[in-house]
Amino acid sequence: MAPSANRRSGHSRRAQYSTFFGYIAGVAGALVGAIVLSVSIFDPAAFAALRGVASDASLPAGRATASGRASGQDLFTTIGGYFAAGSQNATLRRELAEAKVRLVEAEALRTENLRLKALLGLAQEDPRPVVVTRLTGSTASSTRRFATIAAGSARGVAVGMPVRSPLGLVGRVLEVSAASARVLLITDSESVVPVRRASDGLPGFAQGRSDGTLQIRLINLGVNPLKPRDVFVTSGSGGLYRPGTAVAMVTKVTRDGAVARMLSDPTASEFVSVEAIWAQEAAPLAASSEGAGEPGATRTGTRRP
Repeated sequence: MAPSANRRSGHSRRAQYSTFFGYIAGVAGALVGAIVLSVSIFDPAAFAALRGVASDASLPAGRATASGRASGQDLFTTIGGYFAAGSQNATLRRELAEAKVRLVEAEALRTENLRLKALLGLAQEDPRPVVVTRLTGSTASSTRRFATIAAGSARGVAVGMPVRSPLGLVGRVLEVSAASARVLLITDSESVVPVRRASDGLPGFAQGRSDGTLQIRLINLGVNPLKPRDVFVTSGSGGLYRPGTAVAMVTKVTRDGAVARMLSDPTASEFVSVEAIWAQEAAPLAASSEGAGEPGATRTGTRRP
């Protein structure tokens, strides 16, 4: 016999059991949830152990997620840095150029401070120079070697006075006007300066070669004892230059002497000092030394009539 057409599936025993057990499971889940919620509210520490177990179980997955997140951030940072490298490189180059300029300026200030300190010491030496003035010009390519200073007879400058810079002897005054003076450089062929080696006092004289260097010739001929880098200073012989003023350094040894370069380059000297002639300074000192004894006394201690 064929089944009725209006029969519903809910009349099936299997369908009825499935619906019944579904209701039971829903109610049981709601009851368990209510119980767990109540326990968590009134006793929060009751499930601490379970939370710890769950946290330990999820730790490997958390580490993998964190590692992936960090890798992704590094990747995006790398990509962003690649696109920003051009502008950053230009900025760094500009900052480096500015730092180099600041370094040059600092070095210039340091050099200026050293020059001013040397000039201050030059102006305070004992005895004091006649005048400290500016070196306004010098010949660099002529066969004659002259310089011009911005001080003349109005400031006490006279012919023959030595001229020096903080580095050493420059020359001597050759011609004087009211406000300026012409200086014969020690590198001129007409200039001859009595010198001695600074290390042992070996005497000689330095004559200009008109090419910016000097010829050192020894007074005592024989085996040449000179060596490169020997420094020569004024000896004081002749009474013109004060003894001990730096003059030149040996650069090349020759058969009868050496070729030397002057230590005080006029092209690099901005200020110079003009000194009194050494013989004129030494004379008052000698007179005062001789007059220190009893006037009119003889060797036997008796007075002159």
